[in-house]
Amino acid sequence: MFSHKLDKNEINALALGEFDGIHRAHRKLIEQLGAYGAMVIIDKNRADVTPKRRRDEFVPNQCFYYNFSNIKDLSSEEFIALLKQDFPNVDKIVVGYDFRFGKNRAGDIEELGRLFDGKVVIVPEFCYDGIAVHTTKIRAFLQACEIFQANRLLGREYALIGFVQKGQGLGSKELYPTINLRVDEYLVPGFGVYAGRIRIKESIFDSVIFIGQRLSTDGNFSLETHILDKKIDIKDNEKCELFFVDFIRQNRKFSKLDDLKAQITKDIKNARESLKSCKIYPDQLIRVTR
Repeated sequence: MFSHKLDKNEINALALGEFDGIHRAHRKLIEQLGAYGAMVIIDKNRADVTPKRRRDEFVPNQCFYYNFSNIKDLSSEEFIALLKQDFPNVDKIVVGYDFRFGKNRAGDIEELGRLFDGKVVIVPEFCYDGIAVHTTKIRAFLQACEIFQANRLLGREYALIGFVQKGQGLGSKELYPTINLRVDEYLVPGFGVYAGRIRIKESIFDSVIFIGQRLSTDGNFSLETHILDKKIDIKDNEKCELFFVDFIRQNRKFSKLDDLKAQITKDIKNARESLKSCKIYPDQLIRVTR
């Protein structure tokens, strides 16, 4: 963890890549950087597991961003020249085994070694419990509601940022009170009910999360969470962070609200059990401090 922002002239090592997800494999690159290393993130404006500049929060090194649209037509030689111009004292570049660069991804790791006059570190494919760790695999697990598997590859609980919005108002009257959220930039996991946590300002609370169409009421899409054992006053448009811990069940339609409430009561019980046994990852609550 760096204690101050580095001047570009101080930086002696760079890790290059898109770094969507900031998962276990990415950390293998980061481990190679050292105290005066930094990350150059090629931002294609499509990151949805760890969008945009939230990637800064999950890494100990300083991040610099290249907008892909600004560099996509650079040749391999021009791209390396840009790095040397921006970071004149870099003598080590760290990349993954499948790194490509330059116009039409023409440059490979062999060309990188030829064009760059310093040390090039190639990090091999990283597997966790026999599964190759890639953002595409994490996305697939999230969309299939396999949150436990996604979290294992991430090395943290999957989290997204949402903003409070008004819901039906039915929960607090007939069922259980919920916080309804609008989510814009993130990949939303597959529809269903999850055990999770919610961060409101500096406090974190256990919760049950619902994603999907409200089949038993108005049929509209909703992402909402019920906080366990707490009544929290929260304002419209306030920012919250949801953490997904375990998948509980698929969405179902109930003909009576009493039946839906009975099922939610079971969901709360199951969420309590999941949250007791599921750990909070070390980097989950302690974010990088600037």
